[in-house]
Amino acid sequence: MGATIDSFLTGANATFIAELYSRYLESPNSVDPSWGSFFADLGDDGDAVLAELRGASWAPPDGGGVIGRGEGEAAAPAAPLPSTAPVVGPRFDADQARAAALDSIRALMMIRTYRVRGHLIAHFDPLGLSGSAHHPELDPRTYGFMDADMDRPIFINYVLGLESATLREILAILRETYCGAIGVEFMHIQGPEEKAWIQRRIEGIRNQTHFTNKGKRAILERLTEAEGFERFLHIKYTGTKRFGLDGAEATIPALEQILKRGGQLGVEQVVLGMPHRGRLNVLANVMRKPYVAIISEFQGGGGNPEDVQGSGDVKYHLGTSADRVFDGNLVHLSLTANPSHLEAVNPVVVGKVRAKQTRRGDAGRREVLGILLHGDAAFAGQGLVAETLDLSQLRGYRTGGTIHLIVNNQIGFTTSPSFSRSSPYPSDVAKMIQAPIFHVNGDDPEAVVHVARIATEFRQEFGSDVVVDMFCYRRHGHNEADEPAFTQPLMYRTIAQHPSTREVYAQKLVRERVLTEDDAARMVSDFHGMLEQEHEAAASYRPNKADWLDGRWKGLVSLTEEEELRDDETAVSMEVLREVGEAIARPPEDFTTNRKILRQLDAKRKMIDSGEGVDWATAEALAFGSLLVEGHPVRLSGQDSGRGTFSHRHAVLVDQDNEDRYIPLNTIRHGQARLEVIDSPLSEASVLGFEYGYTTADPQSLVLWEAQFGDFANGAQVIIDQFISSGESKWLRLSGLVMLLPHGFEGQGPEHSSARPERYLQLCAEDNIQVVNCTTPANYFHVLRRQIQRNFRKPLVVMSPKSLLRHKLATSMLAEMGPDTHFRRVLKERDRLVPDKKVRRLVLCTGKVYYDLLQSRRDQGIDDVALVRVEQLYPWPRRGVLQQIARYPNAEVMWCQEEPANMGSWTFVLPRLINILEEFPERPNLPVYVGRKASASPATGLLKVHMQEQATLVERALSAEIESIPQPFQRVAR
Repeated sequence: MGATIDSFLTGANATFIAELYSRYLESPNSVDPSWGSFFADLGDDGDAVLAELRGASWAPPDGGGVIGRGEGEAAAPAAPLPSTAPVVGPRFDADQARAAALDSIRALMMIRTYRVRGHLIAHFDPLGLSGSAHHPELDPRTYGFMDADMDRPIFINYVLGLESATLREILAILRETYCGAIGVEFMHIQGPEEKAWIQRRIEGIRNQTHFTNKGKRAILERLTEAEGFERFLHIKYTGTKRFGLDGAEATIPALEQILKRGGQLGVEQVVLGMPHRGRLNVLANVMRKPYVAIISEFQGGGGNPEDVQGSGDVKYHLGTSADRVFDGNLVHLSLTANPSHLEAVNPVVVGKVRAKQTRRGDAGRREVLGILLHGDAAFAGQGLVAETLDLSQLRGYRTGGTIHLIVNNQIGFTTSPSFSRSSPYPSDVAKMIQAPIFHVNGDDPEAVVHVARIATEFRQEFGSDVVVDMFCYRRHGHNEADEPAFTQPLMYRTIAQHPSTREVYAQKLVRERVLTEDDAARMVSDFHGMLEQEHEAAASYRPNKADWLDGRWKGLVSLTEEEELRDDETAVSMEVLREVGEAIARPPEDFTTNRKILRQLDAKRKMIDSGEGVDWATAEALAFGSLLVEGHPVRLSGQDSGRGTFSHRHAVLVDQDNEDRYIPLNTIRHGQARLEVIDSPLSEASVLGFEYGYTTADPQSLVLWEAQFGDFANGAQVIIDQFISSGESKWLRLSGLVMLLPHGFEGQGPEHSSARPERYLQLCAEDNIQVVNCTTPANYFHVLRRQIQRNFRKPLVVMSPKSLLRHKLATSMLAEMGPDTHFRRVLKERDRLVPDKKVRRLVLCTGKVYYDLLQSRRDQGIDDVALVRVEQLYPWPRRGVLQQIARYPNAEVMWCQEEPANMGSWTFVLPRLINILEEFPERPNLPVYVGRKASASPATGLLKVHMQEQATLVERALSAEIESIPQPFQRVAR
C-alpha cells in the first residue's frame, strides 16, 4: 500500500491535488463531496499545507550539507534530492486516493505546527524549572494519527528533505530539529525567502552541527577560560562586585563563533555593546584585555591615580578595542563603554556601526557588524530595546542587521519572569521587526555555537536583525555580595546542586572519548596556574597611557587651555558663500516645485545677491554648504528635519507630482561631501543615542539632532546624562554632536516653550559641553562651523529659535559670515546710547527676550539702558562679560530672562556674576533679577496670561525705579 500511495502522490499527482484544492476554494461544490469534506478539515492551514505539497518551499541545502562549514565542523550527510520527473501512478478509487492524500496533508499540517509551536516543548532550561514536555497541537493524535500509524510511509514531497517517511521518522526529525536544546521562532516572518532559508538551514541537518574533535576541544577551552576566570576572581576577591558570567559561560564560545563566522563572510569590524554582567569576562576572553590589567584593577587601580585621565568609571563599565584574527581574517573589535542604565548603549552601538559603514563606503552593510548583549529582564522591560529595533530597517539608520544575544538568566535582579513581563519569552518584542529568534539551552555549548553561526549567516544573507535567546542561570546573586535565596530559594537550591556548563560539557566529551578526565582537569589546572602568575605580576603592573586620539581622531587634541582665549577660524570667503547661496536658491530642473517654496527660493536669492537680510535658515544652509565643499559630511536628523518643525528649513524639496526628493545642498559642486537629512521616527532616546554613537566614530562629520520642540529632549535624558555630558570624563570618549533645541516663550504653553536650559547648565563642568543661545543668524553660522574647525570635539547644545526664524530684526549681513569674522560669545550694545558713564543699567540677557527688550526700548525712546547678550553660556565667557560690566561703571547689573526664576539661566549665572562683581568693590555685589516668578510649570497655558507676564518683565527691566520691582524680582532670587 505504501509504495502505491507514494507513486500516486508524487509529482504531477501532488500538483493535481493542490489544484483541486484551489477549485474547492473558488467553489466548494465543484469537487467530489469526499474531497470537499477533506478540504474542509484543513481550515485556515490549507494554503500553507498545499503549498508544501506542491514543493514550493523546499530546496536542498547547497551541496547537501552545512552551509559555510568552517574549521572544527564535520560535513553533514547529503540530503536526498527531489525527483526531476513526476511519476503519475495508476488509477485508484476515490477512497484510496483520499486516504493517501489525507495522510500527506495531515503530516504536513503537523510539520507546519512543529515549525510554529515546537519551541514550546523544547528543553531550554538547564535547571529544569520551566518548560513542558507536551503540547496538544504537537501531539500526532491531534491530526488523526494513532499508534498503529507510526510505521506507515507517508509522502511529504521533500519537505524535511525526504520524499516519504514513516510517521515515527517524521516525529524524530521534528523533535530533534525543533524540540531539543534549540527552539526556533521564524514562522512570524512574512518574507518567504527568509523563512525558506531558515527551514533549509536547520531541517536539512536536523538543527545541529557535527563538530570535529578539534572543534569540541576548542569549545571546552573557551568554557574553561570563562569559568576559570570567574572562579579565580571569586576566590581572590570574595564579595567584590564583578557581575560575573557564572552560569552563562557559553556566551564566550558564542561570541567567538560570531566573530569567526562573520570574518569568513566578510565582516572586518565589529562593535559590541553589553551590560555590566559578564563584561570582565568578555574583556578578558574576547577582547583579550590582559588578565594582569584586570586583576590590577581589583587590587586598586594599576598605577598612580594622578596618571588616570578623566574621572574614570568602575571596571565593569569600561570599553576597549582589539584586533583578532580568525582563520586568517583580521577582525577589529570595539567594545563600547556603557553606564549601569541597561540597554542605553543599544542605539549608541548601532549609530557607531552606521558611521563606520558610511566612512568605509560599505554600501552593502556587510563589513561592519553590531553585536548587542542583553539581560532577559532588560530586553523585555526597557523601552529603548523596541526603539532601537524600530531603527533597524529605516533608510537613515539601518546597519544591515544587529545580532542580539540575550543572556537569559531567568531572573531580573530579584524579580522572577512571571512578575517582570507579560510575554512568554523576553525576546518577543523582536517579533515587531520579524526577526528570527533562536532559543537555546546554555548548558549545551555545541547548540549555542551552532545557533550563533546560523544567526551570523542569516544577518549576512538578509541584512536583518536576529536574536539568540540563551537560557542559562545566575550562579550568584545580582552581584556577588547578594544573597539570592532571600527571594528565589527554590531556584538557588537547584543551582547549588547543578554542575557548571564546563563540567557538563567535559563529561560529555569524556563519554564521547574526545578526551580523558585527566585531560579536562589538566586544562583547568594549566589555566589556573597562568592566572596565578598574572596575579603576582599585577602588583607592579603599570598600564600604558592610552592613545585615545589615534586613527580617525589623529590631529585632534584634548582641550587644555582656557576656551574663551580661542577664536577659531570659522569665516568663509565671499565667493564660497555666494556659490553655496546659488545652489540653495536654484530651482531644480525637471522638477515640480511647490509654488510657496519657489517664493522662498527667490527670497534666498535676493539675500545672497544683496548681502542683506540673511535669515536663520539661510545662514544654517550656508554653514552646512561651506562645510560640504570643504569635504566634511553633514548629517541632520529629527522628527521634522527635512522641512523643519516651523516650515523654515526646506533642506529637502519634494516633487509635487511624484514625490521625488531633491537636496539642493548636494548640488553645490563636483566632489563635495554629502548632506544627509533624515526625518526620524517619533523617538528621542534612540535617535539621540544613535547620533551620539555616530559622532564617536566620525569626528570629521557635522552631526546634528533636532528636537521637534526643545523640551521633548527630556525623553532622552539618560543619553544626555550618561553619555553626552559625561562620556569624555568617564571613558575618554569625545563627541562633537550638536543638539538643536527650539526654545522661546511665545505663548505656546508648558510643553512648547522651554528647552530646559537649566538642566544642561547644571551638567556643565570641566569644559565638558558647550551651551549657546544665539540671537543672530551669523553667530549661529559660526558656532556650527566652529564644531568642525576646532581641533577638539565637545558636544554643542543650541537653544535654537522659533519666532526669531522670521523676526524682522533677527537677520544678518552676508559679510558677517565672510572674512575676518568669527563666533562672538558676548554681543555688545548695538544702538547708540548716552555716553557709557551715564548708562544707569546694564541688562544682561540671552536669547529671544533680547528682541522684546530692544523693541520696547526703542518704542519708549530709552537711551540709558544697555542691552548685552550672552550668546555662549558655557563655557562661561567671564572675560567678555567682565569687559561689558567694566564698560558701564555707573550702571547697575541686571539679569533678565523669560523663564521662571527656578529655570532658565538665572541660577547658573548668579554665582558667576557675583564673582565678576567682586572685581568692582565700589558696586553692589549682587545682580538684579527680572523674569517670571518661580514656577512648577515652565509656562502658562493661557495666551492672555503669557502676554501679561511678558509685558511686565520687559517693562520692569527697563523701568527707571528699581525699587518698584516686587517679589521675586528683587535683588535676591528665591
